[in-house]
Amino acid sequence: MLIPGALFFILFRYFPMWGIIISFQDYNPFGGIWKSEWVGLRHFAALLQYDGFWRIFRNSIVLSMLNLIFFFPMPIILALMLNEVRKRAFKNTIQSIIYMPHFISWVVVAGITYLLLGTQGGIVNEFIVKVGGEPVNFLTSNEWFRTLIVSQSIWKEAGWGTIIFLAALSGVDPQLYEAAVVDGANRWRQIWHITLPAIRSTILIMLILRLGHILDNGFEQIFLMLSATTYEVGDVFETYVYREGLVGGNYSYTTAVGLFKSVVGLIMVMAANRLAKRFGEEGVY
Repeated sequence: MLIPGALFFILFRYFPMWGIIISFQDYNPFGGIWKSEWVGLRHFAALLQYDGFWRIFRNSIVLSMLNLIFFFPMPIILALMLNEVRKRAFKNTIQSIIYMPHFISWVVVAGITYLLLGTQGGIVNEFIVKVGGEPVNFLTSNEWFRTLIVSQSIWKEAGWGTIIFLAALSGVDPQLYEAAVVDGANRWRQIWHITLPAIRSTILIMLILRLGHILDNGFEQIFLMLSATTYEVGDVFETYVYREGLVGGNYSYTTAVGLFKSVVGLIMVMAANRLAKRFGEEGVY
């Protein structure tokens, strides 16, 4: 039973790590890894000296922190709400509805966003105009870009994220709730003193793993929503790698950018894990 999972990680996770070698080379696609010139840390130095480095670093961190503050708690809240539903048929129906956006591609999500919020024919702006307001440039405004990105993430992935927390909630001993009722605890007290402590370790592990992707914001969503007017707040490492790597052909340089992101993520995971253990939690390892 372990063989399919092991093969997946070996082929698609561990084997591709061999490619990070080119971040220390001036990679030549015709010569391959063995015939490419070694340049040491030159590409990493070039990244740190890049004029727009701090802009893309700031944008990546800000978007990740906004997702951490607003998106990360949403699956937990939804799982707690679903856990309180007693009618199984209704609960299953709600779960199916909130799971469905996960299977919609980001292209479709971006299209829906443009249909709703566009200044020309957008449903929301047409409503604003009809009530006497002025059209709002949701799609080309720096002030609205990050809000749109976080909102899209919540709508698309929050329901799917409840799976892990609902699984953790299923392991809570029902006798604890019965004892709490005998002691006179209402539903809010039961959630605060029984449900949340029971899934605390799961929440912490998911938080630590999320911190490992602190510089990852996803390419497709950002790329589809990004425009020339929102580059100042929307240009992140993924879009920068696309321009320099796939469009510009600087494979070694962009591999160095990816390795830099991974090292930052590893440091964040190790720091968060050590902090968790200091507070008496198990952590990831």
